Amino acid sequence: MIGYKRHVFVCLNERDVSHPKGCCKHRGSTAIFAFLKSRVSDLGLKDTVRISQAGCMEHCQYGPTVVVYPEAVWYRIQSLEQAKEIMDKHILGGQVVEHLRMELLEDNPSSEENIDTLKN
Repeated sequence: MIGYKRHVFVCLNERDVSHPKGCCKHRGSTAIFAFLKSRVSDLGLKDTVRISQAGCMEHCQYGPTVVVYPEAVWYRIQSLEQAKEIMDKHILGGQVVEHLRMELLEDNPSSEENIDTLKN
């Protein structure tokens, strides 16, 4: 098999703490990246699942940003528990975790309130 069954990109971009959009790194993306890498290794999936660091993906205000390919599903993962859910359901099981999809944030005005809590 050429390529990977799943390729996951985790934003590790870092901006100055005074930047109005913030950045994924200051919101915990480093721990999420480390968890996903470790889990793939522990499960012996290095030949089929690739976890890669990414620079800014331009959705800093929603971060931490994670994208899973080949489905091109964008997630906002705020905790290691949510990272585990993405790993178990999507990366391993092939099932999109709808309630963590970033696209839904734009359709849900109340989600803007949740985004503001990340800035604090």
